[in-house]
Amino acid sequence: MTGPADRALTDDGVTEQTARALRAAMQRLFAGKPQRTDGRLTKQNLWREAGVSRATMNRAQTILAEWDKHLAQHGSATPGEARRDEEIRSLRRKLTKKTRECTTLQRRLDAAATAIAALYHDNTLLRQELAASGGSVIPLHRPRSSGDEEES
Repeated sequence: MTGPADRALTDDGVTEQTARALRAAMQRLFAGKPQRTDGRLTKQNLWREAGVSRATMNRAQTILAEWDKHLAQHGSATPGEARRDEEIRSLRRKLTKKTRECTTLQRRLDAAATAIAALYHDNTLLRQELAASGGSVIPLHRPRSSGDEEES
């Protein structure tokens, strides 16, 4: 049997060994290096990581206050989750920018296709009109003949 001296409680409300185990578990979880859990920052993972019962962890009010204070300051995301979330935010920003660029380019492409179709239609009508009138195309600038150059 253990005597009362063996079971002396610290200011944390638990034995010295339990307090050390809980604090070590907290540090491992905060650092993203769990040994016994999936690493999520939950109280369930804290008592499992420390290897103590939930009831024992609940008696450690000072340690739980430190836990709650840390989560309030830093959030409940693990370092890996924080990196993942930042990468997701970055990729979403890039995707939004690229989508905007694609939309702009698609509008330009549609406008160019419309202009090309109109020019093709006009060209077809002009060719039909020219063929119907039996006319010939006369260039605006006549090429100079070799004799014209010598006279100048």
